[in-house]
Amino acid sequence: MAAAAEGLESRETAAASKDAPRPAVESVDAGPGAPPFLAGNRLNLDLYPKGCHQLLHLCAQHHQQLLQVEFLRLSTHEDPQLLEATLAQVPGNLPHLRSLVLKGGQNRGALGACLQGTLTTLPTGLSTLAHLVHLDLSFNKLVTLPACVPQLRSLDTLLLSHNGLSELPETLGALHVLTFLTVTHNCLQKLPPALGALSALQQLDLSENLLDTLPPEIGGLSNLTELNLASNRLQSLPVSLVGLRSLRLLVLHSNFLTSVPAGLAHLPLLTRLDLRDNQLRHLPPELLDAPFVRLQGNPLGEASPDSLSPPGTPQVLEMPKLFLTSDLDSFPVTPQGCSVTLACGVRLRFPAGATTTPITVHYRLWLPEPALVSLGPHDSLLSGVLELWPHGVAFQQDVSLWLLFVPPRARRCHEVVVRTRRDNSWSDLETHLEEEAPKRLWARCQVPHFSWFLVVLRPVSNACLVPPEGTLLCSSGHPGVKVTFPPGATEEPRHVSMQVVHMAGRELRALLGEPEAAVSPLLCLSQSGPPSFLQPVTVQLPLPPGVTGERSLCHWVEETVLGRASQRPQPAALSCLGFSLDHSRLHLLYWAPPAATWDDITAQVVLELTHLYARFQVTHFSWSVLPRSPSLSSPSLVCTVHLTTDPPRYWLWYTTKSCVGGLARKAWERLRLHQVNLIALQRRRDPEQVLLQCLPRNKVDATLRRLLERYRGPEPSDTVEMFEGEKFFAAFERGIDVDADRPDCVEGRVCFVFYSHLKNLKEVYITTALDREAQAVRGQVSFYRGSVPVEVPQEAEAARQRKGADALWMATLPIKLPRLQGLKGHGKGARLSLAPLNLGDAETGFLTQSNLLSVAGRLGPDWPAVALHLGMPYRELQRIRHEFRDDLDGQIRHMLFSWAERQAGQPGAVELLLQALEQSDRQDVAEEVRAILELGRHKYQDSIRRTGLAAEDSALPGTSASQSTEPAQA
Repeated sequence: MAAAAEGLESRETAAASKDAPRPAVESVDAGPGAPPFLAGNRLNLDLYPKGCHQLLHLCAQHHQQLLQVEFLRLSTHEDPQLLEATLAQVPGNLPHLRSLVLKGGQNRGALGACLQGTLTTLPTGLSTLAHLVHLDLSFNKLVTLPACVPQLRSLDTLLLSHNGLSELPETLGALHVLTFLTVTHNCLQKLPPALGALSALQQLDLSENLLDTLPPEIGGLSNLTELNLASNRLQSLPVSLVGLRSLRLLVLHSNFLTSVPAGLAHLPLLTRLDLRDNQLRHLPPELLDAPFVRLQGNPLGEASPDSLSPPGTPQVLEMPKLFLTSDLDSFPVTPQGCSVTLACGVRLRFPAGATTTPITVHYRLWLPEPALVSLGPHDSLLSGVLELWPHGVAFQQDVSLWLLFVPPRARRCHEVVVRTRRDNSWSDLETHLEEEAPKRLWARCQVPHFSWFLVVLRPVSNACLVPPEGTLLCSSGHPGVKVTFPPGATEEPRHVSMQVVHMAGRELRALLGEPEAAVSPLLCLSQSGPPSFLQPVTVQLPLPPGVTGERSLCHWVEETVLGRASQRPQPAALSCLGFSLDHSRLHLLYWAPPAATWDDITAQVVLELTHLYARFQVTHFSWSVLPRSPSLSSPSLVCTVHLTTDPPRYWLWYTTKSCVGGLARKAWERLRLHQVNLIALQRRRDPEQVLLQCLPRNKVDATLRRLLERYRGPEPSDTVEMFEGEKFFAAFERGIDVDADRPDCVEGRVCFVFYSHLKNLKEVYITTALDREAQAVRGQVSFYRGSVPVEVPQEAEAARQRKGADALWMATLPIKLPRLQGLKGHGKGARLSLAPLNLGDAETGFLTQSNLLSVAGRLGPDWPAVALHLGMPYRELQRIRHEFRDDLDGQIRHMLFSWAERQAGQPGAVELLLQALEQSDRQDVAEEVRAILELGRHKYQDSIRRTGLAAEDSALPGTSASQSTEPAQA
């Protein structure tokens, strides 16, 4: 998003938009016998399979229309020898060629990363293309610049990004009319002095390389307006830079700069100087006070480490710092190491020596959905899902990862961990918490591999390695819960883990309707190794609270008082040393997947009771419980589950109820359920904008107080219960529908996934086919459980009347679109006449005139802030206010469309708009724009697939095709 603000940081987008100076109309019409990919003076073969074969076939036929072709696009994902032979035919058959695009990157790997083409050089005969002004060789495997390139003396634009170039030749200085050069994401270690001879050069992008110095001759680029040197190894700058009098944008972030020339402050046209994330400790006052200078991430004012080191100590360069903007999805890592901050706030630290060879790391932040999130029955999600690839890459040193997460409301007996996936299984990493601000917390861990990562709140887990000598495992959250392993319990060491979950007594008593009912903490146990222990293991649980009196030293053993364990006592009070307990009301319950109910195993164990605890012995943690038999003295038990995400559980109950197993199942579900309310509010100044949110019951009042200044609507729904990670959807009914296509919208139904600590919020724009000039439209929005079905009844009255625990319908809230009083101030485009307008491109997505009108209709009083962040002068803003002083909508539309018309055809315009919206605290509109762009990209790819021009994208590893297309939550 900051690419437009930073200038040249997004030249791959520029590459798509700078396909040479294109004529307004095609100069030659395709004849009746022309192939479909030969349109006028353009020959586009980059999206067609076997493009080289197609071109060779045309050349062999000596097709007359080839002589008129000025624009050629050819994919380099071809056999290298075939590609070389095809390019050798170009000069003789396309003599009037003005633009040649030989890009890789159209194909993607299994993880979605762009693949480089096979191009390693160019035929020398291409130097005869006297009319060529535009050459794009991005995403290939060039190690040196082909010798024919500097001989193309008419070349105006040269794109070399994402190759393996380590240097540029001196002969490059012969391109005297070159105005645009990008060599980003290469391995350049130095620049030729002849670069200064490119006197016509206006835009130069050398970011993401290995440059440590710049030649003084760079000051000779008298017409240079934009220079990007971000993410290199520069320690100083030549003084000659102050001679770049045409320079408007200078990007130097993520280097090792310790000083910069003071004269940069006096460049007459400079509007942005980006010095973030360097080693600047001192700056000239004129730069410190300049409003166009960015200095975040520098140790300004700090003492130099050299002054604290003894004389003769060799200087050690500080680790490179990279600050990625939202338009970048990858970054380089070298053996020197680096510190990286992603646009989403995630931080990584690669120590020196972590990798022996340079690699490129890609990342993506996924919105949480069940296909990507692994949660236990008592876990809560605290973050989105971060994917880093190449997956499974091994590092020589530990790589540190910091993930931002939502602070949990309560952490008693719970802990925050980073969960990761590897080989189709999930595991939790050792996690440390760091607090940057009261509500800004980081989860830090050491990354053993690259895969998917998320932050989870889980019950406190304790684990130990059980040796043959035996050991004791205690719960850190509930000290009374212990497991004792005697000597000889195992021959080989094995891992054992436990989790303890607490249930509030008032919830249980409300569920059972029994004032004296009580339960112990819920104990979950799992182990590795053989299923059985060689010696009985003793498990200790606290007695349910309130069950015993205050007198102590009571010891009662069922086997000695009543005989065998299988003989249950009669329902009468038992006492010992003043201790009173009705033993018939005490039940030890057990559950293991995939059982549907809890089993009462009280008669199958020997319970030893003290005044505080109950102890029993087992030889394994997973049971196959046999029917009770009066003659059964010791049950036959079989272990079936080990180290599962749903481990076996033990629970001690004290109740007079029968069928305790069924009650325990309901209580266990209640532990996992969240009581929530659903809200639907309409923005006061724009009723067509609807906010939908699912809130925990205890956050409803505070949230509504904050929202009702800008929104209004009905009271929240009645309380409903939802599981963590449960899917649901909102359906607009009675004449109201969603206004625009959205990736998370299926047939007008907006998809959600409930996560108790995340926002569960979406803002949508609605419309109606009814006549609002005649009367107001009174519709509604209904919420239903589950994924969006193929068919949803328009009015699910029967489901509402049958509301129950398993009912599909959850709530219905009214939505009203007020009556329109004519077209004044309401019609989109009233008093507005504009030429057709598109911002963006087919691959990244378009913003059309209709989209911009929708954005304009939703800015309201925030439009001046957006205008200033778009770079509009304050004087122009005041002029618009005066000219449209009685028409707020006119002010907004004139501002937005006058800016859009100036940006037409310019790279980075959409990203600049998104950045301005976010900086103006209009994240809701920014997210809507992103949804429009994402939908446009999907439609573009689908259109290519339907015509058979591209292969299907690979689905996410570990998910099915249906899962990969599941809409994500906004």
